[in-house]
Amino acid sequence: MRILHIGDIVGKPGRRIVVKALRALVERERLDLVIANAENAAGGSGLTPEIYRELIAAGVDGITLGDHIYRRREICDVLEREANIVKPANYPPQSPGREFMVLKTRGGEQVAVVSLMGRVFMRPVDCPFAAADRVLAALPADMQAIVVDFHAEATSDKQLMGRYLDGKVSAVLGTHTHVATADAQIFPRGTAFQCDLGMTGPHESIIGRRIEPVMEVTRTFFPEHFDVATGDVRLCGAIIEIDPITRRATSIRSVCLTEAQVDETIAPPT
Repeated sequence: MRILHIGDIVGKPGRRIVVKALRALVERERLDLVIANAENAAGGSGLTPEIYRELIAAGVDGITLGDHIYRRREICDVLEREANIVKPANYPPQSPGREFMVLKTRGGEQVAVVSLMGRVFMRPVDCPFAAADRVLAALPADMQAIVVDFHAEATSDKQLMGRYLDGKVSAVLGTHTHVATADAQIFPRGTAFQCDLGMTGPHESIIGRRIEPVMEVTRTFFPEHFDVATGDVRLCGAIIEIDPITRRATSIRSVCLTEAQVDETIAPPT
């Protein structure tokens, strides 16, 4: 099976390129499932029910989140009600949302998706390694792939999780830093790994925000609002091929498409 995991969708520009590209990309790449991290999809921070529905309508099958999960309180009802969106599994058990989701591919295979959050340079959360063990033990035995979105800051944190879960899951894919890493690989026991999938949004920016106000605050500490930027919009992520019999990954390939590439080759105007 072929799974696309889209890196952090940032604001309206990120949503726009997903909506524009995804249907044709699914067909061109023969994708069986699409997962997206959408914790920054609403104005650069959080997710709303309306945007959740927009992404699902565009062809996203399942949504992961991260440390901005509850920035928009109205998403809590969606987290409790819908089966294709998850919270980090190492959040408190009382927090809204489910610890894993089971998605069905276009070919009928069942894929479990787990979200975890790192602890290095992040807000305090429960141990992600213990949470991973707990969730994996609770998963139905008939899963044909298991994908983990590890939302973390430090590359060492992400590499440790990838090594810890090597052979236990099909893929460990990092999100949060908005900068794609050049380390897509398959670990010895068959787990696909990448430290960070990168950002789906405006790359003429400081990780998605307009450069000038970020520069001003950094240099002077004068308060400014960090608006979402608009230039050089790209769709970033990775395509992972997984053997549904062994649950091992057979390949991983980074994806980074500019809006011009989408317009010219993926979804040309009709």
